[in-house]
Amino acid sequence: MNESRTLSSGHFVPPARNGVGPSCIGLPAGAWPTTLDFFTERFPAISRDVWHQRMAQGDVVDEHGVQLTPDSAYQGHRRVYYYRAVPYEPRIPFDEVILFQDEQLIVVDKPHFLPVVPSGDYLTETVLVRLKQKLGIDTLVPIHRIDRDTAGLVMFSVQPATRGLYHALFSQRTVKKTYEAIAPWRDDLALPLTRESRIVEAGHFMLQHEVSGPVNAVTHVDVLEVRGTRARYALSPVTGKRHQLRVHMAALGLPILGDGLYPTLTPEGQIDYERPLQLLAKSIEFVDPVSGEQRRFESRRVLQGLVQDGGR
Repeated sequence: MNESRTLSSGHFVPPARNGVGPSCIGLPAGAWPTTLDFFTERFPAISRDVWHQRMAQGDVVDEHGVQLTPDSAYQGHRRVYYYRAVPYEPRIPFDEVILFQDEQLIVVDKPHFLPVVPSGDYLTETVLVRLKQKLGIDTLVPIHRIDRDTAGLVMFSVQPATRGLYHALFSQRTVKKTYEAIAPWRDDLALPLTRESRIVEAGHFMLQHEVSGPVNAVTHVDVLEVRGTRARYALSPVTGKRHQLRVHMAALGLPILGDGLYPTLTPEGQIDYERPLQLLAKSIEFVDPVSGEQRRFESRRVLQGLVQDGGR
């Protein structure tokens, strides 16, 4: 099923290669002599030699399917597709599990450490590319996402024609999502509670933080189990701001176990597979917009933070 596609606009979209789809960029108006000159300036982290090689081997094409060579003159106001590569991408030693699949929907139980979609240093070692390689379905698109550090449920749309219906479940907040987290226990905190705040990007590109202003992030927090100095919490996000659960728990004085971002950003380094973030997308419920059926899915994964606490 790795075939090129033509959009309703008539634009050509190159096929995926081994499950990896091409990236796309719209070329602005400009006076660059060649497309190679534009790419070299637009992506300074990638050397001119790398772009030269990609073009020479047919990895850069325009919206009409025309291959762009290193000498191709620059033309603005058109789409260009290119295939990228990660020089060294070690395998993440954990596997995703397909919990449900029909003609419209695929539900996956994602492990910790595995990204949902390609980004940064991760390309083939992502849920999306692994699924495309395994199932041969080139039209797969995640309906929603969870952090690479978070484990649990992720849903994928199979059919472009019905994709908007599933996206609307989230934009209209008709999906009930429940997460579990292991964090310190505070007996002075009255639970259940609802954390409401405004979350925006912080000074560091990886971080979010709470600021004063109109509320844009709401999370219901309850306790499921207490064991020694730690507890297992149920978190129900009403909104879907980036890092919302991690920010809200840290703000409550309940930083999630294994969190390298909140409340303190730790230096990025070697991934410690023995210390995963103790956050799990546990369940999801909704009325299927295509079949009309009531759907409920639950992760089979279990957080280990309470066990390791030893009951102290």
